[in-house]
Amino acid sequence: MSSTADTHAEFSTWRDDLTRHLDWFAERGLFVPVWWRDDDAVEPSPALERLLAIANAHGVEVALAVIPKDATPALADRLAGERFACVLQHGYEHRNFQDKARGEKAAELGRRRDPDEALALVANGRERLAGLFGTRFVPVMVPPWNRIAPRISSRLGEAGLVGLSTFTQFHPRALPHVQTHIDMIKWKKERRFIGWQSARLRFDFHLARRRNNPDEPLGILSHHLAQDEASFDFLDRTFGLLAAHPGARFARIADLLPPSRPVQAG
Repeated sequence: MSSTADTHAEFSTWRDDLTRHLDWFAERGLFVPVWWRDDDAVEPSPALERLLAIANAHGVEVALAVIPKDATPALADRLAGERFACVLQHGYEHRNFQDKARGEKAAELGRRRDPDEALALVANGRERLAGLFGTRFVPVMVPPWNRIAPRISSRLGEAGLVGLSTFTQFHPRALPHVQTHIDMIKWKKERRFIGWQSARLRFDFHLARRRNNPDEPLGILSHHLAQDEASFDFLDRTFGLLAAHPGARFARIADLLPPSRPVQAG
């Protein structure tokens, strides 16, 4: 277990390294667009309150990937009037249809799903979210477990969706793809914060890549219901640093979609 002194030293190194990267962009009159996605919301909770407090404190929109089947009117009521929150579509029911016995990784919209059946449910989910959240809903699909079969992703437009967001990897796509890149949770074994050293390396990799493509958005991914105290602290410190630096600029997901496409469900 790391000592407090070790943790503080790793945080200081993370902060200095991230600042150095951002300085590089600012010195050239550039900035990195940063957006934030949080998965698995269905109802108000103390963890959601902490998330919204961070969003409001730093003026960064949190795009909540909401599970349509389980979404509650109470969540819609809670988000009403929030300046820095929007809603995306998180599959339909967040249920695994893959075969664990065969070693297949979990997916709701994976290769074992009949595309017609899956897309019908996705369309129903889109209609439900549009009815609950109105213009706050941006019809972008966030597939549970960040996995989706190409034969489904290529047809999402048929269900009324205008974009797709997963984690890092890309798929054959007929729709705009807005990725997330940095997840601060260590998922295997005990769920916990990855640590400032791992966070530093992830930022270093993605910001180094953006020196050749500074317009590529950088996506931060969180899961408010699965986070520990250190993960919330990471979000607060990260968005605080980014908000104060000209080398970064917060983006709303609707602004990352091509302007020729609608961003509201029809």
